[in-house]
Amino acid sequence: MSFKKGKANDYFLMDTGVENIFINEHMASAPGEFVKVYLLALMYANLELDITNEEIARHLSMEHEDVLKAWNYWEKIGAVKKLKKNADDKFDYDIEFIRLKEQLYGKSNKKTHVVDQNTQSLMADKDIKDMFAAIENITGRVISGTELMEVLSWINDFGATPEVVVYGYSYCAQKKKKDIKYIAAVIKAWASEGLRDVISVEKHLSENEKKQYLYKRVFQALGFSRNSTEEERRIMDTWFETMGYTLDKVLEACSKTSGITNPNINYVNKVLINWYEDQKGGNAESGGSKRELSVGEIMKYYETLQKLNESAAEERRRAVYDAVPRIKDIENEIKEISSEMSRIIISDRIDRKEAMAELRDKMDALNTERAFLLTDNGFEIDHMDVKYRCSECKDTGILETGEKCQCFEEVTREKINLTNQ
Repeated sequence: MSFKKGKANDYFLMDTGVENIFINEHMASAPGEFVKVYLLALMYANLELDITNEEIARHLSMEHEDVLKAWNYWEKIGAVKKLKKNADDKFDYDIEFIRLKEQLYGKSNKKTHVVDQNTQSLMADKDIKDMFAAIENITGRVISGTELMEVLSWINDFGATPEVVVYGYSYCAQKKKKDIKYIAAVIKAWASEGLRDVISVEKHLSENEKKQYLYKRVFQALGFSRNSTEEERRIMDTWFETMGYTLDKVLEACSKTSGITNPNINYVNKVLINWYEDQKGGNAESGGSKRELSVGEIMKYYETLQKLNESAAEERRRAVYDAVPRIKDIENEIKEISSEMSRIIISDRIDRKEAMAELRDKMDALNTERAFLLTDNGFEIDHMDVKYRCSECKDTGILETGEKCQCFEEVTREKINLTNQ
């Protein structure tokens, strides 16, 4: 007679043996996420199946970096051993699970002891001890084992110095940022920039804060309430660093967007590039009695055209007010309603929607009354509007996309003829 035992065909119906030493000695004190990594990988090791760290991270809904930290932790504990595949790539390795019973009775691999001794040696270093003491003083709490391993990984894996780590904790504390992931991101960013001491970090922060101030002022001038994109910051950097513009000059370029409906960085960029090319090219004469005009001179001529058109519109407006005084009263009432609508928009009134609707009705009624008064007295409805020569660019020479308007060549020829007369 023979005896047979049924086999499970589904891997997930099988069992994974975990040594009691792991449960009693390591599991209780280890970070929970690290335990999950250990157990999942152990299951695949028992099944003799391959699984990558990326797949472990997805399976456990963790960050890939946290899986790597888990293996660093278990290696230092002596529960696993990293088998390097490529000496030049510290992240390319296999994991061998150590038999903890053998380790307990002194039969573990010597390399495991070396790793553990290296960790003990690092923790015995005076600079490291002082670093953790400073961190605890800054945070006002005792550093947990998980956070300790995290901080050591910044030093081992990213090259951060104890001095910069302490400064990073202090910097984040001043900004009321206590989350370890935020602190890690800050310190890793400094390490990636090669900042090895407080002086270099403070210089980096000073330059970055100056840039942030410049970005903020430009966006305020353009009426933007959002943060700048990476591409927008790159463009703005070229204004200050490559072209050498001062903030006042850039803000002057931003003021040119007042004549367009959709102010944008590209528009301002075109204006500044034109000024820059004009400055580089100079105003040298091309020979003879005639000369070519610079882009800057053409743009100034556009400004003259704008002012002439705006002055003409103002004269027409005064003439209308003299003929029909009620129209001026209507426009003042419309301005007051617009201001009231702005206040309601930012208020927390419960009846905000109803109040806005009521004000819109009043404004529509006033606009209708103004239109009737204008036409009844022999004026066109747009009689008081600014009459631009070019409706596309509104006599700025530049479209809202930042490109030169089609009228640019015509206006250039006109200005050249006036100049050379």
